[in-house]
Amino acid sequence: MKKYVAPSLLLMIVLVAFPQISETIYTPSLPDISDALNASNSSVQLTLSVYFIGFAIGVFCWGWISDFIGRRPAMLGGLIIYGIGSFMCFYAETITFLLVSRFIQAFGAATGSIITQTILRESVSGSKRHAMFAQISAVIAFTPAVGPLIGGWVDQALGFRAVFFVLVAMSILLFIYAYFRLPETTDKSTRKRIAIFPVAKRIISSPRVLVFGLLIGGINGVLFSYYAEAPFIFIDHFNLSPGLYGFLGIIVALASIIGAMISKKLVNNYQPEKVIHLGCIVMTVGALLLLIVSTLPLSNIVLLIGILVTMFITLLGSGIALPNCLSLALVSFQDVIGTAGAIFSLGYYLLVSLLTSGMSFLHNGSLTIMPLYFFILTMIMLIFGRKFIV
Repeated sequence: MKKYVAPSLLLMIVLVAFPQISETIYTPSLPDISDALNASNSSVQLTLSVYFIGFAIGVFCWGWISDFIGRRPAMLGGLIIYGIGSFMCFYAETITFLLVSRFIQAFGAATGSIITQTILRESVSGSKRHAMFAQISAVIAFTPAVGPLIGGWVDQALGFRAVFFVLVAMSILLFIYAYFRLPETTDKSTRKRIAIFPVAKRIISSPRVLVFGLLIGGINGVLFSYYAEAPFIFIDHFNLSPGLYGFLGIIVALASIIGAMISKKLVNNYQPEKVIHLGCIVMTVGALLLLIVSTLPLSNIVLLIGILVTMFITLLGSGIALPNCLSLALVSFQDVIGTAGAIFSLGYYLLVSLLTSGMSFLHNGSLTIMPLYFFILTMIMLIFGRKFIV
């Protein structure tokens, strides 16, 4: 059997990171897009929800397809579609066209997430896999914050359309990098078309796997609901510039990175299920403190600091829990890992889309809506995780 060279860690990081940047790079521009396209704040927020719907369908399609055409063709095909969608976002003149463009962009970008995770799940095992997913989770946590930082300054200097042009350029560079550096990591003799429904039945019949999906979807739902709502909190309410808002995103993202580092240390001495439960507790405490802070009669500067500190605690918990959820979720599906990962990711990304849509629906300009929403979500995750995971 022919041996294949494993992709470099740098390439894996780049490929798993670009969908996260694409999700949030334009969020500092949401108020500007609302004005330019004559659309309501809620409808502009839906561009994040639509992204996750396209992403969910994309991870399902690319994960399933990669089982019988190979990881490399699936990755390159997705990058081409991602570039087309990014170009359409650049030219969008109406909110409807922008929503369609974001769907196409996300469908292509999904290949970066599912193919990278599939390669890691099928090639690494045990504590080493937990450690690698902790590294990947740190990247996933950090890159959504890089997006607003880049997008905020680009928007402030050149306008929101320049932000989408950055994504067009990024799609070209990514395709070139992957074309020359991404090897095929599956053997043609082992590729086969795997029936979807038997695998889906195995997933649905496992309460443990379903709860992992709930936790992963809930954690990402909290994170991206924050990115949907935060521009209107910090830019409209606190009157921060888009560039300064983007910088605040870096501060908050450090929580997830530190959480992932703590997770990596803890799994050396504790069962990963216990680490997940700890992360859920920290998230719930952070969300409760965020809710309390948002209701207190504080000055703007104290309130701003309070929101950042309590969001830091909330996302610290997510960083502790998420790596182990990703690592453990599909350990019993190694025989059909590509298809299982596709179905599993479809489910939890649809949940992310539903939760970010919920934030858009609830948006009313109040500072207490987001904290209350987060507290309810984290309590649900804590209860179900305690019952089925620990």
